[in-house]
Amino acid sequence: MDQITFRDFDASDADWLVALHGDLYAKAEGFDDTFGPLVADIIADYLTHRDPRCERGWVAVRDGDRLGSIFCVKGPDGWAKLRMFLIHPAARGQGLGRRMLDLCLRYARDCNYAGLTLWTHESHRAACALYQAAGLRVVASRPVHSFGQDLVEQTWQIAF
Repeated sequence: MDQITFRDFDASDADWLVALHGDLYAKAEGFDDTFGPLVADIIADYLTHRDPRCERGWVAVRDGDRLGSIFCVKGPDGWAKLRMFLIHPAARGQGLGRRMLDLCLRYARDCNYAGLTLWTHESHRAACALYQAAGLRVVASRPVHSFGQDLVEQTWQIAF
């Protein structure tokens, strides 16, 4: 993992990240084509309205290949919000997810957020296990029909 570096997300990464999300979630979860536009909207909002004092996105890179991303943005009531956390399947199982989550949590603490919150689905078991190991807890859960699938939406949080 030592050869992996983290750099700031920029506009040149947008198409890659939208395509990777759409492809991986379609294959792994059966998500329909409504998911990609949501990802594109989140990225466009970040690129247009990002506050560089307290919002940041990272791309994990090894030998010029992009392996994943994670974002820390402003959430409600002084909390940070984790967004766009994704690791390419070829880079999974090597501790990269933990490193990226630690990076995001450390940044949120350094920016004096009250805590960090995130939205995910119960079916993302590996990610949920990672969140739990880092001290986050489920604070809300509800069944939904999204992206062409019956899912259980979850909100996770950790206070600082």
